[in-house]
Amino acid sequence: MMQSKSSTGLHVAIIMDGNGRWATVRGLPRVSGHRAGVTAVRRVVEHAPGLGIRALTLYAFSSDNWARPPQEVQSIFWIIRAFLRLECERLRQQGARLEVIGRRDRIPLPLLREIERTESITAEGGSLHLRIAIDYSAQTSIAVALATAASQTSRHQPLSAESVRAIVTHTLTAGSGNVDLLIRTGGEQRLSDFLLWESAYAELVFTPRMWPDFDESDLAAALGDFNHRERRFGAIPSSLDQSAPSLMENAQ
Repeated sequence: MMQSKSSTGLHVAIIMDGNGRWATVRGLPRVSGHRAGVTAVRRVVEHAPGLGIRALTLYAFSSDNWARPPQEVQSIFWIIRAFLRLECERLRQQGARLEVIGRRDRIPLPLLREIERTESITAEGGSLHLRIAIDYSAQTSIAVALATAASQTSRHQPLSAESVRAIVTHTLTAGSGNVDLLIRTGGEQRLSDFLLWESAYAELVFTPRMWPDFDESDLAAALGDFNHRERRFGAIPSSLDQSAPSLMENAQ
């Protein structure tokens, strides 16, 4: 079975969907679902290293989520800030290094300060690279990476397509690598502008489990599914490759 994982483990990305619907079916306000989702984040982060995960990217707030009611947006930011404030020391003790990806110019200042504080305190963590995507758009990230590549060109010596691809790949994957497994909870089956470049060869798992109910057993099941898949990266299975000559000989 071909795999892209490094010797230090997998990069798993999760679209944490279903918080609002989880709350609605229970007759609760949507914000209650977001609060419950924090408990699921804590469970997954705690168990990820033991399951062979070296990098974990969580989709917390997309750039499209600004279209939601302002009160819900403010509540989400408040919950993220509270999570970072309360979990910072736990993350440090667990050896997790936090990094927030996405735009920072529109994030409320109190949350931005908490992000910077947590990133600084956990900077030496080596057991898990925890990335939280806030105000994130994969298309925007790719465009920024292309702009970075364009800035390195000159009129007399333009970069080749291969060079541009290398720069974009480095810009987007440095420190985390490409995504091996992408999980989406909540029953929907789309990527929603999340890690499009990095997930080019990712295995996909869609589960109807709402994010607040997602736990370590669900994560282990998704990884079990992943480990039974054959990742070819454009090649053919070695068994078929080895049998090709004999098939040709039989045809002669």
